[in-house]
Amino acid sequence: MVHKAPTAPMPPEEGSVERPSKSQRKREMTALQDLGESLLRLTAAERARLDLPEALHEALEETARIGSHEARRRHLQYIGKLMRQVDPQPLRAAIDDATGESKQAVALMHRCERLRDALLADDAALGSVLADFPAADAQQLRATIRAARREHAQGRPSRHSRQLYRWLHDQYRHKGQHS
Repeated sequence: MVHKAPTAPMPPEEGSVERPSKSQRKREMTALQDLGESLLRLTAAERARLDLPEALHEALEETARIGSHEARRRHLQYIGKLMRQVDPQPLRAAIDDATGESKQAVALMHRCERLRDALLADDAALGSVLADFPAADAQQLRATIRAARREHAQGRPSRHSRQLYRWLHDQYRHKGQHS
């Protein structure tokens, strides 16, 4: 019996492109599938603002109707396959922004919290908000601020304070997108 010596792999020829290994391709596909799962954690409104292919959008919506664990796992693999058609970088940035993981999102959150606290502490702060958003309903804002102050004085959970924060956050986020 004659044993052949193992042959060394041939060096790549000039001009040829080496394909990624099977393990590397699998890691990339798993990363895209994980990104698809992150898209599922966004609200429908946040997903609607993203530039997604129609098939991917429909697949994401379909996932909510799947109950079986195995069926969901297979469907997530399908979403990963559809994710190959999109550029993942803008999606990652949008997910980070929507989940508050980006620096801009955190800065916006802190700004809105400070502004809400200022509105609850002093009536003069309302002027700067109305200057930023002249189309805002000043009467409604004043009513929300008064209700939040009453809740705080009574020691109740401040539903109106959260409502005021959400309004500020939405307004400043949309203003930042259109500036």
